[in-house]
Amino acid sequence: MGRTHRDSYGGEMSTSSSLIFYCLVFLAEILMFGLLSLVLFWVVYYRGGFAWREDVTKEFNYHPVLMICGFVFFMGHAMLVYRLFRCCNKLTAKILHTFLYLMAVPCIVVATITVFDSHNLRSPPIPNLYSLHSWLGVITIGLFALQVTHTLVVGFFSFWLLLCCEQGTVRFRSGLVPVHATFGIITFMLAIATAVTGYTEKAFFSLSADYSMMVDEAWVINAQAASLAGLAILMGFLLYSSRYARSSHPVAIIDPPSSSHYVMTQKTYYYREHE
Repeated sequence: MGRTHRDSYGGEMSTSSSLIFYCLVFLAEILMFGLLSLVLFWVVYYRGGFAWREDVTKEFNYHPVLMICGFVFFMGHAMLVYRLFRCCNKLTAKILHTFLYLMAVPCIVVATITVFDSHNLRSPPIPNLYSLHSWLGVITIGLFALQVTHTLVVGFFSFWLLLCCEQGTVRFRSGLVPVHATFGIITFMLAIATAVTGYTEKAFFSLSADYSMMVDEAWVINAQAASLAGLAILMGFLLYSSRYARSSHPVAIIDPPSSSHYVMTQKTYYYREHE
């Protein structure tokens, strides 16, 4: 009995689609790596670098760097896994996707701690959770926590328990995929909106009148926000466009020694006569 794994990662794109796809991915990578480099340059060169609770002003600098690292860099790459690694099987892609999501967790946790410290340990303390940026941040972190919980809990049951009865649970598992993917994109876009409001807030508070004069630091802050906007457009297109999506079901074709063969899909097995 012969078995092939054609289209195990979603089929092949046409030459023109592949060219456009990899150009867009290249631009997205430039923006993600460039944004991470730019925020590091900003806090080190203009904001004085990093410290811990002995200097709460510099402790705050961990907040933008780690939030960009977690929500934009790691989460962005996690979502691109299913588009980029088309030569890998689905299990490998899932493991890499989960690993990148988990890498974002400590970044976001430490970034949240530092922003509360920078408010609570000042003299006098600064109120927490009063601005639009903070409200959006709470919503974004809440959605991210649901995503991680879904990835770990549902992923565990899918791989170890539900697979004991694969035929009976395939509809349930396949129904969770679009929900997880949709909320992942929503969380990413909310993270970008939150970051843009955060940059604006920081620019007004730190630069004051100099912001309208467009001093050098103002250009650096605005460049980061513009990069986030460009990344939102690119990632939205790459993740929503059906031409780059994984095909629905084909997994394998099994050819028994007969004049006909069975076609196996993820949802069903059916019999097809040779034409």
